[in-house]
Formats: sequence, C-alpha cells, structure tokens
Amino acid sequence: MRQHYKPLILLSSIVLLQSLVSCGAQNEAGQSVLESQKTATYDTAIAPAEEAPPVPNANREDYNPIDENDFQLVRTQPLSTFSIDVDRASYSNVRRFIEMGQLPPKDAVRIEELINYFSYDYPQPEGDEPFAITTEISEAPWNRTHKLVRIGVQGREVETENLPPSNLVFLLDVSGSMAEPNKLPLLQSAFRLLVNELDESDRVSIVVYAGAAGLVLPPTPGNQKDKILSALDQLQAGGSTAGRQGIELAYKLARDNFIENGNNRVILATDGDFNVGVSSEGELVRLVERKREDGIFLTVLGFGTGNLQDAKMEQMANHGNGNYAYIDSLLEAKKVLVTELGGTLLTIAKDVKIQIEFNPAKVLAYRLIGYENRLLDDRDFNDDTKDAGELGAGHSVTALYEIVSVGSETDVNLPNVDDLTYQQTEIAPEAFDSDELMLVKLRYKQPDGDTSELITQPLIDNGLRLDATSDDFRFAASVAEFGMLLRNSSYRGDATWDDLLNLARNAKGEDIEGYRAEFIRLVENAQLLESQ
Repeated sequence: MRQHYKPLILLSSIVLLQSLVSCGAQNEAGQSVLESQKTATYDTAIAPAEEAPPVPNANREDYNPIDENDFQLVRTQPLSTFSIDVDRASYSNVRRFIEMGQLPPKDAVRIEELINYFSYDYPQPEGDEPFAITTEISEAPWNRTHKLVRIGVQGREVETENLPPSNLVFLLDVSGSMAEPNKLPLLQSAFRLLVNELDESDRVSIVVYAGAAGLVLPPTPGNQKDKILSALDQLQAGGSTAGRQGIELAYKLARDNFIENGNNRVILATDGDFNVGVSSEGELVRLVERKREDGIFLTVLGFGTGNLQDAKMEQMANHGNGNYAYIDSLLEAKKVLVTELGGTLLTIAKDVKIQIEFNPAKVLAYRLIGYENRLLDDRDFNDDTKDAGELGAGHSVTALYEIVSVGSETDVNLPNVDDLTYQQTEIAPEAFDSDELMLVKLRYKQPDGDTSELITQPLIDNGLRLDATSDDFRFAASVAEFGMLLRNSSYRGDATWDDLLNLARNAKGEDIEGYRAEFIRLVENAQLLESQ
C-alpha cells in the first residue's frame, strides 16, 4: 500500500500551507486536508507574530574566504591533487553584481567556476570510457616567462530522449525571505521550464518548507504537467526557514520512490537562509553527507540578492554528490534546466579526482588556478572512501596550471625550502630524456559503484606560441585573467583590462549561444566600474 506523507503543522497561529490544500495533501487518516477542515482558512506559511521582519536592504550574503593557491616547488611537491568542480554558480553571481553596477566581493569570485561556465570544443570519449582528456600548453598571457597548461575533461553526451527515468523531488524554500520577485516568482518560472522537459517515465514530487515542511505534491508522472504546474503556481512565501525538516522529508520521498538504474535526485531551490533547527554550514554538510549514501544525488539552485547564503549552498552541493548553480534570470534557468538538462540531471561518474605528476627535470614550480576549496591530499587520490566531484552527461571540466619551467626566469617569489639533511631525492635519468612535462591521472567511479577506475595521459610541450593556440585555450585564459583582476590576485602579473579584452575578443570563436559575447560585455562593464 502506498504510504501517505503527513504535512507538518506549524505552531501557534501558523496554519497549513495553501498549496497543500490545492494539491490534495493527506493527513494520517487518509483524508484530504480540504475535506477534513473545510471551514478553515488556509494561508501559506504565515510567519509567527514574534518573528522580527527582515531589515530592508540589509545585505546578509555570505561567502567562504578563498586563500589563493600559491606556487609549489616540484622537487618538494611533485603531485597536485584536486576534486573536479562543475559548478558554475560563481559566474552568474558575479554577472549579477556587475549588472547591478558594482564589483563582486573578492570571495564571491571562484575562478574555476568562471572558467567552467563556458563550453569548449573538447572531443567526445572513445570506446567505453565516460571521459576524454584534452591538454594544451603555451605562454601565460599575464606572464610570458611562464607557461599555461589547460586540461580538459569531457563527459560523454547523452541525448535528452535517451535519459533514464527520473525520480525528482523538488525541495522548495517558501519562507519569508523568498518573497521577492527575483526569488520565488523566478523559481516558479524556472521549474516550469524543467517540468516541460519531462515525460511519463519521470516522477515529480514537491516538498516545501518555511516554519515547517510539508508535501505539496506526491509522486506524479512527468506527463501530468497541468497537475505539477498547478502545484507550483499555488506557492506563496512567508515564515521562517526550517531547512532540515524539508531536507529530511525530500530525501525520504526520493528513497521511498527510488528508481533502479534511474536518476534519483533532490533539487533544492533556496536563497540558503536556514534559520530554524539545523542551520550552520557544518551541520547541513553532515546532514547531506549521510543522505548521499542512499544513491540520491543533489542539485542546489540559488536565488535572489541581499540574503544569498552562497557558502552553505556550495558546500552542501559539494558534499551531497551534487552541483550548484545560481539562477539570476530566466535565461540562466533555461541554460541550467533545459540546455544542459542531461548534465544537470544525469550523473555519469562520481568521486572524480585529478592528480598531476610533474616532471622535475622540466618543471620548476606550478600553481593550480582556482579550485582552492576542492584540493585533496595526495593520498586521497587512491582512497576510494574519499568523496570528490560528480560529472554529468555532456559536462566538461577545465583546469588551468601556471608553471615555471626549469631554467626560465621568473619574477614571482617561489617557496624557499631547505635541502633535507637525512635523505636526498634524485631525479630519474629517464625524466631528463622524456619530452613529457607532466602526467595527468584521473580517477572516477560509476554512479552506483564503490571502486574507482583510472585514466592516464601525458602532456608534451610542443613550443606553441600563444597566438597559435586554439580559441578555446585563449578564451579560457582570458576568463582566468578576468577572475584574477576581480580578485586583485598577487599573481595577475602584467594583466590589464585592455589586454584581457583584446584576448577575449580574438578568441570568441563561433559563439552560437552568445555566452562569450556576453562575457566580453561583462568585462567592459567591470573595467568601467574598476576605474570609478
């Protein structure tokens, strides 16, 4: 017999959510709430009288501090290990700040997310491998005495019609902080786009939370679009934010309706302001870490301004086998939930880690650009119990390394490490004879697997000049340069806004969707703001 889910009743004067009534939510006796309480007046998560109203124009946005990666000496740190990151939230958030007429906070700029916002012309994997690895090396535009290495990982594309059936639980924040045009109304419009992409093999449930959590829509086939859209249309915002209750209920629904070999996913949409019950970043991270063991993936969608809890949402996605996007417009919602639907909904590999081994005969020092909060210990690479990033169908990951070659001049301060007293490290003779600068190693697990698989590929420096590189290489370099200028990076070298614009304009390429042209306009606006 199908289990009924009981909406939680708000305390004191808080009554049941209006949307629960509209969508036929049931109580323990199996009666519809509407039938059992016909004379009641229903409102949506009315805030308790004692709750203080939000302060107008108060800025409570929160970002984790980023300590920029420094150069490492190859002779003492020959390995560089990190988890992939396919999140793109930082780019759309940075765009939002600039379009509002201000430069973003330094810690809102995660350079790897800026780079990975864009698609690159990477080849599809061959054979049974879920990935293809692409490498390219040339001069670093901001410091021509250094080299810049681009590593691209391309996930296998899956046509939308070939996606496996989805068991989706929409976990929607309808608390008082969402009562703004760029929050709940935009959220509703965004999810309408997603619903229109689903079919009869998919299931959708909707859970909302404010002062408490409730079930708005029980599992419903994806082709019953009118019923799903009606449930979305009924939502209103008000009250505090009991995020934990919502998370618990959403994951229970996903687990109880689990589809074997399907896409089982909770999609959390919020501004991240959890203020009832579990609310700290650490507590929320530990909560979703426990839930990921059930094979349920997580997508986090951020909305709104002034109250965006970016730090919490990013870490929840990182630790919940998921991804994180910031929705600042309906066009961004279309990009995330329609254009990139396969990558957003279908995970083709989990716990994806990259480890680079540098050849000490060729490379003196290196610096990973971005990924500061995705760094791993070297021993974690072979440890299958260590969590790492997930890659969706058709998604790509790009990482950039700035390197100092042996024998080249550099004006950066490299680490000063004394020679060891009790042991010596010798370079193998083969390293001097090799043309390889580094070895790229990648580990991943199947979405339902526990044991990782390994892919390796060497990189050789062919002495390519910057103007002879691909448009993708130069464009990715321009995006990295943009991030370093926004962050006022100590490693920005000779970077200037004019040089950055020239590099980006000449590397725009085909740009069918117009994202690169938009980036150039964004840089132009940022330059004007910086000059004020």
